Amino acid sequence: MEGSESAAADDDATVSLLDYGAGNVQSVCNAIETLGFRVVTVQRPADILAAKRLVFPGVGAFGSCVAALRELGYLEPLRQYLMDDRPFFGICLGMQTLFEGSEESPGVQGLGVLPGSVARFPRSLGLAVPHMGWSGVAPLLRHPWPLAEAPPRFYFVHSFRVPMPPGGHAPWALACSEYGERFVCAVRRGRCVATQFHPEKSGEAGLGLLAAWLRGGGPEATLAAEPAGVVAPPPPAKRVIACLDVRANDQGDLVVTKGDQYDVRQAGQVRNHGKPVALAERYYRE
Repeated sequence: MEGSESAAADDDATVSLLDYGAGNVQSVCNAIETLGFRVVTVQRPADILAAKRLVFPGVGAFGSCVAALRELGYLEPLRQYLMDDRPFFGICLGMQTLFEGSEESPGVQGLGVLPGSVARFPRSLGLAVPHMGWSGVAPLLRHPWPLAEAPPRFYFVHSFRVPMPPGGHAPWALACSEYGERFVCAVRRGRCVATQFHPEKSGEAGLGLLAAWLRGGGPEATLAAEPAGVVAPPPPAKRVIACLDVRANDQGDLVVTKGDQYDVRQAGQVRNHGKPVALAERYYRE
């Protein structure tokens, strides 16, 4: 990430990142750079209005996020950027702040570019909170750009959600997911797109979504969006956690082997199942 550069130095391959200091944004930068784009971080309020594309990966609490944006002088430029219908992608809390408020921080006003408030998953559902893992997504609009018509599962981690709008549809509600109940997991208002899930942590599906948004070609064709009908999202997927035991072999190379609680040698050599980076990349892609 080229944090020393001003986001005002935008060109056609540059994406401005709004990092207000709340958490690690490196995975977002890595995903964008993997797609062939250059990331510059917002350094001052004027950089927001100068951006060609703005990505906002919010993390943490709603109230703390809004307070940080206000203290940095970012809140009003960001609201103006959104009201001007400029290309924007919000992630997780970056989606929630688009609404008027949140149960998480009573009395704190959000950006208010979308109607309604964010609410906690009801305790009556009897489910573990936060909702964490891979869950299915179902489009709510007939032309769900930048989502695919039949999007796969994406990675979620959140305790608060945007409730379904009355009647199950609204012009801004792009897609829904389900965790005990249905909730809105992706929104779109003109060229503003945001997701509750993390595309940067969702493998090829997430990269495909980011690529569609970064390369454009969709907003004008989808302004007259229509409800897609009620489609049940696929259920959450079982989580498979890969554990790679890594150690050095006799030649000093790092290799993936099998545990340290028993003999890791086979025919006199350290058992070698492959290179850690190559196997981690394979796991990510599969």
